[in-house]
Amino acid sequence: MRKTCLLSMYELAQVDSRVVFIGSDITKRDLDKLAADFPDRFFIEGIYEAHIMGMAAGMALSGKIPYVNTIATFLTRRCYEQVLIDVGLHNLPVRLIGSGGGVVYAPLGPTHLANEDIAIMRAIPNMAIVAPCDKDEMTRLMPQTLAWPGPIYIRLAKGGDKIVSRADRPFQIGKAIQLREGADVLFVTTGITTQVALEAADLLAPLGLSSAVLHMHTVKPLDTDSLLACASQARVVITAEEHTLMGGLGSAVAEVLLESRLAGAFRFKRLGFPDVFTEELGSQNDIMNKYGISAENLAHIAQDLTRK
Repeated sequence: MRKTCLLSMYELAQVDSRVVFIGSDITKRDLDKLAADFPDRFFIEGIYEAHIMGMAAGMALSGKIPYVNTIATFLTRRCYEQVLIDVGLHNLPVRLIGSGGGVVYAPLGPTHLANEDIAIMRAIPNMAIVAPCDKDEMTRLMPQTLAWPGPIYIRLAKGGDKIVSRADRPFQIGKAIQLREGADVLFVTTGITTQVALEAADLLAPLGLSSAVLHMHTVKPLDTDSLLACASQARVVITAEEHTLMGGLGSAVAEVLLESRLAGAFRFKRLGFPDVFTEELGSQNDIMNKYGISAENLAHIAQDLTRK
Protein backbone atom coordinates (compact mmCIF):
# COMPACT_ATOMS: atom_id res chain seq x y z
CA MET A 1 0.00 0.00 0.00
CA ARG A 2 2.80 2.43 0.88
CA LYS A 3 4.60 1.65 -2.37
CA THR A 4 1.43 2.22 -4.39
CA CYS A 5 0.84 5.51 -2.61
CA LEU A 6 4.36 6.82 -3.14
CA LEU A 7 4.59 5.69 -6.76
CA SER A 8 1.37 7.59 -7.44
CA MET A 9 3.12 10.80 -6.40
CA TYR A 10 4.94 10.89 -9.73
CA GLU A 11 1.66 10.71 -11.65
CA LEU A 12 0.13 13.46 -9.52
CA ALA A 13 3.18 15.65 -10.03
CA GLN A 14 2.91 15.15 -13.79
CA VAL A 15 -0.71 16.29 -14.00
CA ASP A 16 -0.60 19.09 -11.43
CA SER A 17 2.31 21.50 -11.06
CA ARG A 18 1.12 22.41 -7.54
CA VAL A 19 2.08 19.00 -6.14
CA VAL A 20 5.06 19.01 -3.76
CA PHE A 21 6.43 16.02 -1.85
CA ILE A 22 8.06 16.35 1.58
CA GLY A 23 9.58 13.40 3.42
CA SER A 24 10.89 13.16 6.97
CA ASP A 25 13.92 10.88 7.29
CA ILE A 26 12.58 8.33 4.80
CA THR A 27 14.23 6.33 2.04
CA LYS A 28 13.99 7.49 -1.57
CA ARG A 29 12.86 4.00 -2.56
CA ASP A 30 9.81 4.29 -4.84
CA LEU A 31 10.48 8.03 -5.13
CA ASP A 32 13.57 8.03 -7.36
CA LYS A 33 11.73 9.07 -10.51
CA LEU A 34 9.88 11.85 -8.70
CA ALA A 35 13.14 13.19 -7.25
CA ALA A 36 14.92 13.00 -10.61
CA ASP A 37 12.24 14.61 -12.78
CA PHE A 38 10.88 17.13 -10.28
CA PRO A 39 13.84 18.08 -8.05
CA ASP A 40 12.33 21.47 -7.23
CA ARG A 41 9.24 19.76 -5.81
CA PHE A 42 10.93 17.01 -3.83
CA PHE A 43 12.25 17.56 -0.30
CA ILE A 44 13.67 15.25 2.37
CA GLU A 45 13.85 17.26 5.58
CA GLY A 46 15.12 14.81 8.20
CA ILE A 47 13.75 14.25 11.72
CA TYR A 48 12.21 17.68 12.04
CA GLU A 49 8.45 17.15 11.83
CA ALA A 50 7.32 20.38 13.51
CA HIS A 51 9.40 22.35 10.99
CA ILE A 52 7.99 20.27 8.14
CA MET A 53 4.40 21.09 9.09
CA GLY A 54 5.20 24.81 9.05
CA MET A 55 6.99 24.37 5.76
CA ALA A 56 4.05 22.48 4.24
CA ALA A 57 1.59 25.08 5.52
CA GLY A 58 3.65 27.89 4.00
CA MET A 59 3.75 26.10 0.67
CA ALA A 60 -0.02 25.53 0.78
CA LEU A 61 -0.59 29.23 1.51
CA SER A 62 1.53 29.92 -1.58
CA GLY A 63 -0.72 27.82 -3.80
CA LYS A 64 0.99 24.42 -3.57
CA ILE A 65 -0.49 21.04 -2.59
CA PRO A 66 2.10 19.48 -0.24
CA TYR A 67 2.14 15.72 0.42
CA VAL A 68 4.03 14.90 3.62
CA ASN A 69 5.11 11.34 4.42
CA THR A 70 6.66 9.80 7.49
CA ILE A 71 5.86 7.22 10.16
CA ALA A 72 2.32 7.77 11.47
CA THR A 73 3.35 8.23 15.10
CA PHE A 74 5.71 11.06 14.22
CA LEU A 75 3.22 12.68 11.88
CA THR A 76 0.35 12.72 14.37
CA ARG A 77 1.95 12.94 17.83
CA ARG A 78 5.30 14.66 17.49
CA CYS A 79 4.04 17.73 15.65
CA TYR A 80 0.41 17.80 16.72
CA GLU A 81 0.31 21.51 17.55
CA GLN A 82 1.71 22.44 14.16
CA VAL A 83 -0.77 20.15 12.38
CA LEU A 84 -3.64 21.67 14.35
CA ILE A 85 -2.62 25.35 14.18
CA ASP A 86 -0.63 25.65 10.95
CA VAL A 87 -2.66 23.23 8.83
CA GLY A 88 -6.05 22.65 10.45
CA LEU A 89 -6.84 26.17 11.61
CA HIS A 90 -6.12 27.56 8.14
CA ASN A 91 -7.94 24.67 6.42
CA LEU A 92 -5.01 24.11 4.06
CA PRO A 93 -4.77 21.43 1.34
CA VAL A 94 -1.92 19.53 3.01
CA ARG A 95 -1.93 15.73 2.61
CA LEU A 96 -0.47 13.87 5.59
CA ILE A 97 0.57 10.34 4.64
CA GLY A 98 1.09 8.27 7.80
CA SER A 99 3.06 5.08 7.24
CA GLY A 100 2.31 2.23 9.61
CA GLY A 101 -1.09 3.05 11.06
CA GLY A 102 -2.11 0.80 13.94
CA VAL A 103 0.42 -1.85 14.97
CA VAL A 104 2.26 -2.25 11.67
CA TYR A 105 5.58 -1.41 13.33
CA ALA A 106 5.05 -3.96 16.11
CA PRO A 107 8.67 -5.19 15.98
CA LEU A 108 9.84 -1.70 16.99
CA GLY A 109 7.80 -1.55 20.18
CA PRO A 110 5.12 0.82 21.55
CA THR A 111 6.93 4.05 20.62
CA HIS A 112 6.20 3.31 16.95
CA LEU A 113 2.62 2.03 17.26
CA ALA A 114 -0.04 4.42 15.98
CA ASN A 115 -2.96 3.06 17.97
CA GLU A 116 -4.49 6.49 18.60
CA ASP A 117 -3.77 8.36 15.36
CA ILE A 118 -7.37 8.41 14.15
CA ALA A 119 -8.59 9.79 17.48
CA ILE A 120 -5.91 12.47 17.44
CA MET A 121 -6.73 13.60 13.92
CA ARG A 122 -10.52 13.38 14.43
CA ALA A 123 -10.19 16.13 17.02
CA ILE A 124 -8.86 18.60 14.46
CA PRO A 125 -11.57 20.65 12.70
CA ASN A 126 -11.39 20.51 8.88
CA MET A 127 -9.26 17.32 8.91
CA ALA A 128 -10.41 14.45 6.69
CA ILE A 129 -9.24 10.93 7.60
CA VAL A 130 -8.97 8.12 5.05
CA ALA A 131 -7.80 4.53 5.67
CA PRO A 132 -7.83 2.45 2.46
CA CYS A 133 -8.23 -1.31 2.82
CA ASP A 134 -5.72 -2.37 0.14
CA LYS A 135 -3.40 -1.10 -2.57
CA ASP A 136 -6.05 -1.14 -5.29
CA GLU A 137 -8.21 1.20 -3.26
CA MET A 138 -5.17 3.41 -2.74
CA THR A 139 -4.89 3.86 -6.51
CA ARG A 140 -8.49 5.09 -6.55
CA LEU A 141 -7.93 7.44 -3.63
CA MET A 142 -4.82 9.33 -4.65
CA PRO A 143 -6.14 11.15 -7.77
CA GLN A 144 -9.08 12.44 -5.70
CA THR A 145 -6.76 14.08 -3.18
CA LEU A 146 -5.88 16.78 -5.70
CA ALA A 147 -9.34 18.34 -5.57
CA TRP A 148 -10.12 17.93 -1.85
CA PRO A 149 -10.34 21.46 -0.41
CA GLY A 150 -8.89 20.90 3.09
CA PRO A 151 -6.27 18.77 4.87
CA ILE A 152 -6.31 14.97 4.67
CA TYR A 153 -4.72 12.33 6.89
CA ILE A 154 -4.09 9.14 4.90
CA ARG A 155 -3.47 6.07 7.08
CA LEU A 156 -1.25 3.47 5.41
CA ALA A 157 -1.18 -0.23 6.25
CA LYS A 158 1.95 -2.35 5.90
CA GLY A 159 1.40 -3.45 2.31
CA GLY A 160 0.97 -6.90 0.84
CA ASP A 161 -2.53 -7.09 2.30
CA LYS A 162 -5.23 -9.14 0.62
CA ILE A 163 -7.13 -7.30 -2.10
CA VAL A 164 -10.76 -7.01 -0.97
CA SER A 165 -11.86 -3.72 -2.56
CA ARG A 166 -13.90 -3.81 -5.75
CA ALA A 167 -13.43 -1.65 -8.81
CA ASP A 168 -17.16 -1.91 -9.58
CA ARG A 169 -18.00 -0.11 -6.32
CA PRO A 170 -17.26 3.60 -6.91
CA PHE A 171 -14.71 5.14 -4.55
CA GLN A 172 -15.34 8.64 -3.29
CA ILE A 173 -13.78 10.41 -0.31
CA GLY A 174 -16.46 10.70 2.35
CA LYS A 175 -18.69 7.95 0.92
CA ALA A 176 -18.73 4.48 2.50
CA ILE A 177 -18.73 1.34 0.36
CA GLN A 178 -20.98 -1.61 1.15
CA LEU A 179 -18.95 -4.64 0.13
CA ARG A 180 -21.45 -7.24 1.32
CA GLU A 181 -25.16 -7.34 2.08
CA GLY A 182 -26.82 -9.11 5.00
CA ALA A 183 -29.81 -8.88 7.32
CA ASP A 184 -28.51 -10.20 10.66
CA VAL A 185 -25.18 -8.51 11.35
CA LEU A 186 -23.63 -5.26 10.17
CA PHE A 187 -19.85 -4.99 10.38
CA VAL A 188 -18.58 -1.41 10.09
CA THR A 189 -14.86 -1.33 9.34
CA THR A 190 -11.96 0.77 8.13
CA GLY A 191 -8.52 -0.03 6.77
CA ILE A 192 -7.40 -3.64 6.98
CA THR A 193 -10.18 -4.66 9.37
CA THR A 194 -12.40 -4.70 6.30
CA GLN A 195 -10.76 -7.93 5.21
CA VAL A 196 -11.16 -9.29 8.75
CA ALA A 197 -14.91 -8.57 8.63
CA LEU A 198 -15.33 -10.17 5.21
CA GLU A 199 -13.66 -13.32 6.54
CA ALA A 200 -15.91 -13.24 9.61
CA ALA A 201 -18.95 -12.96 7.34
CA ASP A 202 -17.80 -16.10 5.54
CA LEU A 203 -17.53 -17.92 8.86
CA LEU A 204 -21.05 -16.86 9.87
CA ALA A 205 -22.74 -17.82 6.61
CA PRO A 206 -22.74 -21.60 7.25
CA LEU A 207 -24.32 -20.89 10.64
CA GLY A 208 -27.30 -19.26 8.97
CA LEU A 209 -26.29 -15.68 9.77
CA SER A 210 -26.05 -13.16 6.93
CA SER A 211 -23.63 -10.28 7.41
CA ALA A 212 -23.33 -6.90 5.76
CA VAL A 213 -19.91 -5.24 5.57
CA LEU A 214 -19.78 -1.45 5.37
CA HIS A 215 -16.26 -0.25 4.59
CA MET A 216 -15.73 3.23 6.05
CA HIS A 217 -12.52 4.10 4.24
CA THR A 218 -13.27 7.69 5.23
CA VAL A 219 -13.59 7.94 9.02
CA LYS A 220 -14.05 11.70 8.80
CA PRO A 221 -16.27 13.03 7.35
CA LEU A 222 -18.29 9.94 8.26
CA ASP A 223 -20.93 8.77 5.80
CA THR A 224 -23.84 8.90 8.24
CA ASP A 225 -26.48 8.29 5.57
CA SER A 226 -24.99 4.93 4.54
CA LEU A 227 -24.38 3.97 8.16
CA LEU A 228 -27.97 4.64 9.23
CA ALA A 229 -29.40 2.95 6.15
CA CYS A 230 -27.40 -0.23 6.78
CA ALA A 231 -27.92 -0.19 10.56
CA SER A 232 -31.68 0.04 10.11
CA GLN A 233 -31.60 -3.39 8.45
CA ALA A 234 -29.46 -5.17 11.08
CA ARG A 235 -30.10 -7.00 14.35
CA VAL A 236 -26.49 -6.49 15.48
CA VAL A 237 -23.99 -3.74 14.63
CA ILE A 238 -20.27 -4.31 15.30
CA THR A 239 -17.39 -1.95 14.53
CA ALA A 240 -13.86 -3.28 14.00
CA GLU A 241 -10.69 -1.22 13.89
CA GLU A 242 -6.93 -1.57 14.33
CA HIS A 243 -7.03 1.31 16.78
CA THR A 244 -7.82 2.10 20.38
CA LEU A 245 -11.51 2.07 21.29
CA MET A 246 -11.05 5.63 22.59
CA GLY A 247 -12.09 8.07 19.89
CA GLY A 248 -11.70 6.01 16.74
CA LEU A 249 -14.13 4.52 14.23
CA GLY A 250 -16.22 2.79 16.91
CA SER A 251 -16.64 6.03 18.81
CA ALA A 252 -17.64 7.90 15.66
CA VAL A 253 -20.22 5.25 14.75
CA ALA A 254 -21.59 5.11 18.30
CA GLU A 255 -22.04 8.88 18.37
CA VAL A 256 -24.13 8.78 15.21
CA LEU A 257 -26.23 5.76 16.18
CA LEU A 258 -26.97 6.92 19.71
CA GLU A 259 -28.19 10.28 18.47
CA SER A 260 -30.40 8.73 15.79
CA ARG A 261 -33.92 7.36 15.92
CA LEU A 262 -32.38 3.86 15.71
CA ALA A 263 -30.90 4.00 19.22
CA GLY A 264 -31.76 0.80 21.07
CA ALA A 265 -33.06 -1.00 17.97
CA PHE A 266 -30.10 -3.41 17.77
CA ARG A 267 -27.24 -4.81 19.81
CA PHE A 268 -24.02 -2.82 19.44
CA LYS A 269 -20.38 -3.73 20.08
CA ARG A 270 -17.01 -2.14 19.34
CA LEU A 271 -13.90 -4.21 18.63
CA GLY A 272 -10.44 -2.63 18.88
CA PHE A 273 -7.59 -2.16 21.33
CA PRO A 274 -8.56 -1.50 24.96
CA ASP A 275 -7.26 1.55 26.85
CA VAL A 276 -3.72 0.18 27.24
CA PHE A 277 -0.28 0.52 25.73
CA THR A 278 0.22 -2.48 23.46
CA GLU A 279 3.77 -3.12 24.63
CA GLU A 280 4.10 -6.66 23.30
CA LEU A 281 6.86 -7.33 20.80
CA GLY A 282 5.98 -9.43 17.80
CA SER A 283 4.19 -9.04 14.51
CA GLN A 284 1.14 -7.00 13.57
CA ASN A 285 -0.93 -10.18 13.50
CA ASP A 286 0.41 -11.29 16.89
CA ILE A 287 -0.83 -8.14 18.60
CA MET A 288 -4.13 -8.01 16.73
CA ASN A 289 -4.85 -11.63 17.58
CA LYS A 290 -3.97 -11.12 21.25
CA TYR A 291 -6.61 -8.40 21.51
CA GLY A 292 -9.17 -10.34 19.53
CA ILE A 293 -9.05 -8.35 16.30
CA SER A 294 -9.49 -11.46 14.18
CA ALA A 295 -12.13 -12.99 11.92
CA GLU A 296 -12.73 -15.82 14.37
CA ASN A 297 -13.35 -13.53 17.33
CA LEU A 298 -15.46 -11.14 15.27
CA ALA A 299 -17.64 -14.05 14.17
CA HIS A 300 -17.85 -15.31 17.76
CA ILE A 301 -18.99 -11.90 19.04
CA ALA A 302 -21.57 -11.60 16.28
CA GLN A 303 -22.94 -15.07 16.95
CA ASP A 304 -23.16 -14.40 20.67
CA LEU A 305 -24.98 -11.10 20.23
CA THR A 306 -27.56 -12.56 17.86
CA ARG A 307 -28.54 -15.05 20.57
CA LYS A 308 -29.35 -12.35 23.11
